Amino acid sequence: MRILLIEDDPGAAQVLAKGLREQAYAVDVASDGGAAIFMAATNDYDGMILDLMLPVVDGVTVCRRVRESGSAVPILMLTARDAVESRVNGLDAGADDYLVKPYDVRELMARLRAIIRRGHYPVMPERLVFGPLTIETRSHRVLVDGREVLLRAKEYALLEYLARRAGDVVSRGDIAEHVWDDHFDPLSNVVDVYVQRLRRKLDQPGRDSLIRTRRGEGYQLSVTSLRP
Repeated sequence: MRILLIEDDPGAAQVLAKGLREQAYAVDVASDGGAAIFMAATNDYDGMILDLMLPVVDGVTVCRRVRESGSAVPILMLTARDAVESRVNGLDAGADDYLVKPYDVRELMARLRAIIRRGHYPVMPERLVFGPLTIETRSHRVLVDGREVLLRAKEYALLEYLARRAGDVVSRGDIAEHVWDDHFDPLSNVVDVYVQRLRRKLDQPGRDSLIRTRRGEGYQLSVTSLRP
């Protein structure tokens, strides 16, 4: 999933972005409110982490502009401990939740997962089963026939996104929009490369591939069996 992180402190932004990427999120970073409004209008994000104290345009105004544009993207605000009035204004402007600085990164991740679940994606079970493939969404463990398969963060992010859209044919552009950040080159074949990596790790000899190619359309995770 793709997250827009709006934080004007470069050090804090770098640390948080690194932590998010380690949890298989694609992350774009905006350092001021003006850039945040532009990026939110031009990209389809699965969630936003918004610091209220921003240069150019403050966080409350960013939140209000995003909602006025018709976007329902889940928004988690980051606020100072004594900024009660700002928190109230931010929630009234359309934020879904807030977290007071300094915060524990584990709590931030939990709150982010919660607002995304309440947002435009249906609640995802902690365990998904597709025939021989099992995906444990909380721990990011993947098993094939009960044997754990080690995936890199981006490989897992791609697999989980296909699982969220299980049965649908998902275009390369859609995959890139939600799994990669704004450094993605639309002319590259990186999506195809990662699909091939997943196939090498997940597919078993003598069996059909779990990820099907629909020529000219995209990829589809085969739904032979799905249960929580």
